[in-house]
Amino acid sequence: MGVVSAQELAVDPPAAARRLLGAILSSGPVALRIVEVEAYGSDPAGPWPDPAAHSWPGPTARNAVMFGPAGRLYIYRSYGIHLCVNVTATFDGVAGAVLVRAGEVVDGLEIARQRRPAARTDVDLARGPGNVGSALAVSLDDYGTELFDPFSAVHLTLRPPVPDTAIASGPRVGVSLAAEVPWRFWLPDSPAVSAYRRSPRAPAAVIPPR
Repeated sequence: MGVVSAQELAVDPPAAARRLLGAILSSGPVALRIVEVEAYGSDPAGPWPDPAAHSWPGPTARNAVMFGPAGRLYIYRSYGIHLCVNVTATFDGVAGAVLVRAGEVVDGLEIARQRRPAARTDVDLARGPGNVGSALAVSLDDYGTELFDPFSAVHLTLRPPVPDTAIASGPRVGVSLAAEVPWRFWLPDSPAVSAYRRSPRAPAAVIPPR
């Protein structure tokens, strides 16, 4: 069953991102319902070239898991502080991943509060990718975890697909390249969805004439 679930993410990055909405991501006693994600594509040689993706330079020690099978955990440190949680997608040998931007804590609420004492409300516990990593207490040692292995410390459970009509989409947050690509997906009925912030390094948005 785990293999079948991982295969559901062996699709193009936007499709994998949509499939992850509503899924349950757990680490020890804390579990989140995923409500916001961003898709990232491949290096220039791949089918979804994406200059905003960590895979853009080609395989490195840091991004190697992005080129592996779907359903693995890609962890990286952002700004030297926060650990961000990503789920690999696409096919073995082809880069792609989905960043988990926000989730609702559905289990282990008290522990998540202890891990995130600065959160003003429970809705804020896992709002934003750095807060997702903090609420789940992931570490760089979790890099490459097989998320559909029932014995893994970090585990992913897919729920029935969310209808396209219940999903909103728009440009990704904080990227300076490919800033207009609408590969951010979220559940608009969730209060845990983070705010959109365009990178100040991104070119000015093009406003179509009226």
